[in-house]
Amino acid sequence: MKPNKMLGVALAGAAALSMLAFQAEAKTVKVTLHAEEVDQPIDNKGTMYRTWTFDGKVPGPVVRVTEGDTVEFTLVNEKGNKNSHSMDFHAARLDVVKDFGSVKPGEEKHYTFTANYPGVFFYHCGADPMIQHIARGMFGTIIVDPKDPNAMPKADREYVLIQSELYPNPDAKEDMMQNKWSNVMFNGGIFKYDPVHDPAATRWLQAKPGERVRIYFVNAGPNEFSSFHPIAGIWDAVYPSGNPKNVEHGLQSFVVGAGDAATFDLISPVEGANAIVTHSLKAALTGAIAVIMFSNDADPKMGHGEQILVR
Repeated sequence: MKPNKMLGVALAGAAALSMLAFQAEAKTVKVTLHAEEVDQPIDNKGTMYRTWTFDGKVPGPVVRVTEGDTVEFTLVNEKGNKNSHSMDFHAARLDVVKDFGSVKPGEEKHYTFTANYPGVFFYHCGADPMIQHIARGMFGTIIVDPKDPNAMPKADREYVLIQSELYPNPDAKEDMMQNKWSNVMFNGGIFKYDPVHDPAATRWLQAKPGERVRIYFVNAGPNEFSSFHPIAGIWDAVYPSGNPKNVEHGLQSFVVGAGDAATFDLISPVEGANAIVTHSLKAALTGAIAVIMFSNDADPKMGHGEQILVR
């Protein structure tokens, strides 16, 4: 073999080994969440609602790991609570009875799992009645980044949107079973990011024209489907369950069922606004609209760090 060809083979082999070594790196991530039963505002005017939460927030904190990581999870059910609670990670493969079982107030639950599949996954309380625990706010997302950093195009900004329904009486389980919701929301608030339909809204999503904006979308339900659509835009790429192997391109909308999730990439070639909605219009026009403003002076902090889930 000629020296130049030998060198080329050697370099290619070294590069492949280097990539394998990088991809093989995995870590242990410790995650502790506290079940808390608290009053939370559910609209831009500050209307309070008795929620059941993880860490006192609706949605709960974003959990983020990398494919192959081991997650050591602890759920603490605060002793001041009145109800049993649990944790169901859709990114985990475990024993539903032993690991996802409920814990009483003042008790803890521990389990460990490996995040084998990349993507965006729902997490929620699975205590009985599950429909009520989800409807009252016990949900969030775990993002499992691919171990291959080149598996997806690099995003310039990222946002988390979680759709859920509001039931006026949080104690009326029958209303939840009969699907008698009053509003559909993103991230636990009615028109939270929509100053067009609610002048009291002070928040919206931001990006610059030409940037790849990645939306990690979860439909918490507990009942409705979402026809997820960017008004005045087109999804450049859609990844069902957020897995890079599942990619589709150039979609106007994509249906995400209750308890499911997907990753959406959006790029605007022009300045202006898009409105991200569920195109089930009764749901959109009662609260499930998020405005994203594309402008050259977009806040550089938005869509990064803690600002991927805009509180």
